[in-house]
Amino acid sequence: MHPALSTELLAKLRQPRPYPAVSLLMPTHRREPDNAQDPVRLRNLVAEAGQALENDPAVTRERRLDVLSQLEQALAEVDLVHAEDGLVIYAAPGEHHVWSVARTVPERVVIADTFLTRNLVAAQAAEQPFWALAVAADRVSLWDGESERVTESTEQGFPLTRSLEKPDVEREERVGEVPSTFQDEDTRHFLRDAHEAMRIVLSSSPRPLYLIGDAPALSLLADQGALGKDVTNVTSGGLADGPAAEVWRTVQPLRTARTAADTATVSAELDAAQGRREFAGGLDEVWVAAKEGRVRLLAVEENYQTVVRDYGDHLEPAEPGDLDARDDIVDEVVEQALGTGADVRFVPDDTLAGTGRISAVLRY
Repeated sequence: MHPALSTELLAKLRQPRPYPAVSLLMPTHRREPDNAQDPVRLRNLVAEAGQALENDPAVTRERRLDVLSQLEQALAEVDLVHAEDGLVIYAAPGEHHVWSVARTVPERVVIADTFLTRNLVAAQAAEQPFWALAVAADRVSLWDGESERVTESTEQGFPLTRSLEKPDVEREERVGEVPSTFQDEDTRHFLRDAHEAMRIVLSSSPRPLYLIGDAPALSLLADQGALGKDVTNVTSGGLADGPAAEVWRTVQPLRTARTAADTATVSAELDAAQGRREFAGGLDEVWVAAKEGRVRLLAVEENYQTVVRDYGDHLEPAEPGDLDARDDIVDEVVEQALGTGADVRFVPDDTLAGTGRISAVLRY
């Protein structure tokens, strides 16, 4: 239910679909008693989508039944017991996709010829995903990480495994030629394969990478070449088999330190931009700059959401439920900025309290 949102996958999700393409979004709850109504609300939204399809003269009976079948299949994949803060479901003729996200989304059903991706994009960016590669001589496992958990990934054939037993080891022991595990040529070849597979993963889904293993394993992997600039070695063995909770605990202190350092760097860049007059502060200014493609760096507080009314050339505050109110404008700005090549950083709450909780460094 929770695949990695790679550049290629996002591009596919944004492609036009045969009409109708249904986007169903719903805020969810992690704990009781708030989560008790989530299953009922989800069923009501699916019923709303079904009624909208029934009333749409542009939807043939065949396509309506196809999309309704896809929605039912999507419902079967939803795990509300382990819900996060939002649920995103896409359904179109012949396909469906289900996402659980750690960022609230507005409750809505949208029927168009494309999927509504901005809330998904913003949620994925806010989660600050990472990869963790746990390395041993006989197993290399890949872990897909986000803000609160890791899950084992099967991208590019991971996990890679092999047997450490050699058919002629008894003869080698007699003549004293048994090499150490990490001097063995088979191990070098095995880790060379792991290195190449990881390189391919990073090329399609670039993220920070944490390499976890004993020092000899990490050294041998490093001999295969650099995997990128954003790579951190974590000397800790025994995690190639997990468990997931221990992998997450191992990298979390490094991620916490990284967040603090990144926040300091972003704050310094914003301060410097103000001195150069290449700065936008507050939602209205940043929204205009994002629409014009002028944002080079966008900084947003992690839990910043607001409701506005769009007057074309400016925004004004509004209340939820107001006519023409926009309740996902922050997510829209994030997607616009990412779409024009901006670097988007989510920072802890109150970091940008003096500049409207959202700020940008401008290209010009």
